Amino acid sequence: MSRPLYVFDMDETLINADCAMLWNAFLVEKGIATAPDFLTEDQRLMALYTKGEMRMEDYLQFSMAPLLEMPKAEVLALVDECVDTHILPRQFPQSKTLIAELNRDGIDMVIISASVTFLVEAVARRIGIRHALGIDLVEHNQKLTSQILGVPSYREGKVTRLQQWLADSIDNYSEVHFFTDSINDLPLCQHADFAYLVNPCEQLVRHADHPNWQVLHWG
Repeated sequence: MSRPLYVFDMDETLINADCAMLWNAFLVEKGIATAPDFLTEDQRLMALYTKGEMRMEDYLQFSMAPLLEMPKAEVLALVDECVDTHILPRQFPQSKTLIAELNRDGIDMVIISASVTFLVEAVARRIGIRHALGIDLVEHNQKLTSQILGVPSYREGKVTRLQQWLADSIDNYSEVHFFTDSINDLPLCQHADFAYLVNPCEQLVRHADHPNWQVLHWG
């Protein structure tokens, strides 16, 4: 019996924006991120990400700096507010429809994102996806750090994290369907049985002639 698993990137795939950038802009609005060049540096790093050239360690050291002294519980409360006010309004209508259909049909889904876990989990809860994997961070004294815990779900790490998740799952899946927009996810596209390129970047489009890959235009 066929039992597919649907795997989704989050940013620019399910959400018509980069959630981490929305989160960082939210931190500036709230007066939590106060460095005068915070959003400029965010844009610089994300431009490197788009080209597949960003070092995740550099990004986390930058992006977590405003939160290092804040109790995790306060961070999570802010994340929920940000998801409600800034992120959910940017969800692609097509992703809403697809998620509803998959839930109706009892098909399992998981988000695997290069965003931090606390953000990925908050988005997943609100859009109806039960399983979520992001970049886990070391915690100390009930506060988050910028140090990566385990394998980061970034580039080839997404394949590793999916394999770990499948190994821990009690379910056996017949095939993996993966949705993404980014060249950073090329390894997982190649690993999956079927890949769906959602408004893909130019670099990813160059690989789109695979027989089991489709280009989707969402908006």
